[in-house]
Amino acid sequence: MKYKLVIFDWDGTLMDSAPKIVACMQKAAKMAQVSIPSEHDVRQIIGVSLLPATKMLFECSDGVAEKIVAFYKDIYANQDSTPHPLFSGARELLETLKSDSQRSLAVATGKAKKGLMSAWEKSDSAHYFHSFRCADDARSKPDPEMLQQLLTEFNFHPKDAVMIGDTHFDMQMAEAIGMDRIGVSYGAHKPEQLEKHSPIAIVDSCSQLHQYL
Repeated sequence: MKYKLVIFDWDGTLMDSAPKIVACMQKAAKMAQVSIPSEHDVRQIIGVSLLPATKMLFECSDGVAEKIVAFYKDIYANQDSTPHPLFSGARELLETLKSDSQRSLAVATGKAKKGLMSAWEKSDSAHYFHSFRCADDARSKPDPEMLQQLLTEFNFHPKDAVMIGDTHFDMQMAEAIGMDRIGVSYGAHKPEQLEKHSPIAIVDSCSQLHQYL
């Protein structure tokens, strides 16, 4: 099926940022003098907007979560040098999809707008996308509001679009409004977590996703 709108998650789907997110969250926990979470536990909250994700991860009050978030943002932007490139094959995928004038590309991410703009600038990838929705724009995943806003913007129905992501939050938000969804196995969550929300496919690389689309 040729979708009119292809919606990507960002972290863990197009950008290999999970290692950086884990490192920054663990450093933020240390600075906030709270229990340092495991890599597995941090990966489980990737995809959710930062403040609710932090509350979920640490099971803490708003005040403590806000303190951790402040440390995290500073570490991510100014201190941590963990590489976070686009996944192999991602640029070729985006170039091919963008070359089709009858197809639009968008991003639905739990990142704040500032974070997404920085990632786009560093990866020289902003020009591939026609629109986006971030944590600033809508309720956090797995609420489908981001997807609903994008559908309204383009005047499309759920059947016209596909959501591509690496977490069960991505799959769940699309499932909630009857939108097709494709999981990627190389990101934050394991395939069995994605399968619970009946994706039409689970792919193992950007190149395989390229062939599928």
